[in-house]
Order: sequence, then C-alpha cells, then structure tokens
Amino acid sequence: MEDCYRVLGVRPASSAAEIKRAFRARAKSLHPDVAGKGGAAGEDNARKMRELISAYETLSDPARRAEFDAVYAQFRRSATGGEAGFDYRLWLMERDDAESRAKLIFFDLLHELEDEAVAEYRAQRARPGGFALSRFFDREDFMDCGFILAEELNARGDAYEAFILLAEVVNLERKRPYFKHFFPEVIAFVRSILRGPLVDSAGDELALECLETALELGLGKKDDAYVLAEMARIYHRMGDGRTAAACLDEALSREPRLAGVSALKRELGVAQK
Repeated sequence: MEDCYRVLGVRPASSAAEIKRAFRARAKSLHPDVAGKGGAAGEDNARKMRELISAYETLSDPARRAEFDAVYAQFRRSATGGEAGFDYRLWLMERDDAESRAKLIFFDLLHELEDEAVAEYRAQRARPGGFALSRFFDREDFMDCGFILAEELNARGDAYEAFILLAEVVNLERKRPYFKHFFPEVIAFVRSILRGPLVDSAGDELALECLETALELGLGKKDDAYVLAEMARIYHRMGDGRTAAACLDEALSREPRLAGVSALKRELGVAQK
C-alpha cells in the first residue's frame, strides 16, 4: 500500500489544515513552471504529482481517511510481523456496508474475478433500497468500472443491467468528456445492446424503461427511429394500439425509409410518411 502520509510528508496525527498546506507546498515544487524539468525527469515529476493528488484526495476526505487509517494500520502490523499478511479483499468481504461492497466489485473486476464481481453486483442490486455503483467512486473510476462491469453483465445475458450502467456512463461523458477517442466504442456497445438481446431478455416493462432512456442519450435520428419502432412493437403487444401507433408515426417522421416495419404499419393503420 502507498503511505499517503509519507507522500505528503506529514504525520498520521496531522490536522486537515496541515495536510492542505503540505499538499500545496509539494504540488508547487513539482509544477513544471517551478521544477523546470522535461524528458525523463519531467515524467517522474508527473508521476509524483499523480501520487500526491491521490494521497491528498484520500486524506482530505474524513471518511476515506478513516478507512485508510484502518487498512494501513493492519498493513503495517503485518509488515512488522504483528500478524499474518493483510488481505484487502477479505477485509472488504467481511464488511456489509454498501461502499465496501462496491469497492469489492471494483477490486474483483481488476483482479480477474469477473464472476465474483457480477454476482456481488447482482446481490447488491437486489437489496431493498437500491444500489448505485456511482455513489461510491469518483467520476472517472465509476466510468471505467461501469463500462467493464457492463461488458461482463452483457456477456452473461444481463442486457438490462448492462444498459443501465452504460446509460449512466454516456450521460457523464456528455457532460464532460473522459473517454474521448474511446467514446465511439461505448456508443457502439450501447447500440449493440439495443439492437440485440435487450427487448427479448428484459421483459416488456423493463425494455420500455431502457428504450425511453435511450431516446435521451442523443444517439441520432436513425437510432431513435429504431428505438421508437421497438417501443411501438411492445405497446402493440401489450394491447395499447394508440400509443403503439404514435410511436411508429414518430419513428417514421425521423426515418421515412425505416426497414422492417411494413407489417406493423398495416396492423396499426399507420400511413407511410
């Protein structure tokens, strides 16, 4: 484990103000305008800056600092022979709070324990009161974790849960880019779920929930037309012909040459645009 106190150069008993002053002083010394280093030395400074920021984010948040202190105390005892080696995963598994279970999911995803991560996520989602993974990570960590977990869920036939995670990732990316050049792959994944197993595997009510969400993601006219046509099919199957016709009419207004809807148009009495 990285010693956050050592990175910042402060004592474990340091106050929040002392931690903030130490961070500012060290960050200033590592800034390129002050350090004036390029090449390998500059890369080393950049690495140290990332470590510094990570340590400060941990120690400046009371809850994260308390968790770090508890984990690091056990780690130090094991390093000095006080007890058997500290097992972070076992420590998380012994805790029942939602944040620890969320961190267990992320840990397992990053340590080739995908089955365990998916099982834990499903168990948490089934608990009363709901479970939102994004509550327990910063924005970038959630986006990484959410995308990886969505892949694993979809591979195991859970298209609904995969889509819910991806929709949250897409909305975060729209607000402030993080994936950037990788984002088209995220959108392609969303499209593959919408055009693949979602409707058949999720059931009508959940499928409609996802399709309505998809319309808010800004995927484009052709995608929206496809989504609206799928909604029309579901409403028609549910016996709501009026809503089905309205959805199909809206789909054709966006994509007049929409394929695969001829029979549905006849059944609903919707005229070609």
